[in-house]
Amino acid sequence: MRGIIVRMDETPSYRPFLIPTLLLIVGGWGGLYLLLNLTEPSLWPRWGFFALVVLACTGAALPLVYLLNRLFPSHPPVEPRVITRQATWFGVYFAVLAWLNIGRILDFSVGLWLALGLAAIEYLLRTRETLPAPHDNPPQPPLR
Repeated sequence: MRGIIVRMDETPSYRPFLIPTLLLIVGGWGGLYLLLNLTEPSLWPRWGFFALVVLACTGAALPLVYLLNRLFPSHPPVEPRVITRQATWFGVYFAVLAWLNIGRILDFSVGLWLALGLAAIEYLLRTRETLPAPHDNPPQPPLR
């Protein structure tokens, strides 16, 4: 029987996320620094900019997403791939915001609707993951 006190060995650790977080932060923000200072704005550096924004913002969001999932636990507990996916949503969100801002399309309502859309997608994915597995019974033919 479980009580209200969680044992120390049952709490998820941030250790598996530490090296990927450092690699994403250093690679993303360092790459952005080099890209912005050493290249001219042509086609391939622009695509590189968006890819590096995804890496940098994913790396920056990974500790925050881990902390939020730890502060507000769900049932069943989230797996590491869910934390990684949620942090990747942040990276994609900020890259799309940068892309929309270049075209002068971005305003508050577009950013808000985009955030709500990504949150709805994540909600539906989490709902699908928490559903019980269907039984392997084949459907019965109708009686005549």
